[in-house]
Amino acid sequence: MEKLPKIALPVIFVAVVLIILLAKSAVTIGSGEAGVLYKTFDNGVVTDSPPLGEGFHIIAPWNKVYVYEVRQQELFEKMKVLSSNGLEIQIDASAWYQPVQSQLGNLHQTLGEGYLQRVIQPAIRSAARSVIGRYTPDDLYSTKRDAIQVEIYEETKKILDKQYVQLNEVLVRDVTLPPTIKEAIERKLKQEQESLEYEFRLESARKEAEKVIIEAKGKAESNRILSASLTDKILQDKGIEATVKLSESPNSKVIVIGSGDTGMPIILGNQ
Repeated sequence: MEKLPKIALPVIFVAVVLIILLAKSAVTIGSGEAGVLYKTFDNGVVTDSPPLGEGFHIIAPWNKVYVYEVRQQELFEKMKVLSSNGLEIQIDASAWYQPVQSQLGNLHQTLGEGYLQRVIQPAIRSAARSVIGRYTPDDLYSTKRDAIQVEIYEETKKILDKQYVQLNEVLVRDVTLPPTIKEAIERKLKQEQESLEYEFRLESARKEAEKVIIEAKGKAESNRILSASLTDKILQDKGIEATVKLSESPNSKVIVIGSGDTGMPIILGNQ
């Protein structure tokens, strides 16, 4: 075998070095990700330029790129907190969050890749304890849960807005009360429901009684008006009119026309 020319060895060496440098210089950012550039010989983390977007990038081989997921992510938390009267309550909550992409350099410089444990978890735990501490177990068991969820979100958001993290939503998925407290609340709610039902029945009966009274008053007023309009002359005329009609009947009748001592009997025979 013939020996390689002397020039071949340097060429091979340069090619190997170039391949290594190219491998270290090529960076691919995946879908839903962004990269923070770290310049080893130039002030470290780049914060005055946008982060590297999705796709293929070439950087200096002595620099580094830290890749972050910038899509919405979800954090599940189980927390034990105290109500306003000192009872321990378990809250199951989740938070939807994502880093602020335009501030990714600042996030990496101040908090690093562990920003979830450093700031998001402490923030939501602190907000939950603060909000729940203002309410009683009755409030948590009733319709106020939605309001509590909104308050936890707002307090958590105030903290994270200063930490280059965007909070999209906080969901309170479950509230677990001590069994004895839960049973007491359920008994109280049942009694309140029965009381409301009883009041409804009383109100219905009252309205029905008022209706009967109004109808009776109407009938009494109608009879009073009718009695006032029936004079002796009208009654006599009505009697004569009835007598004429009866006289046309085939049956014999005795009819008294008039009233009191003035009445005069008339005997009508068969036709």
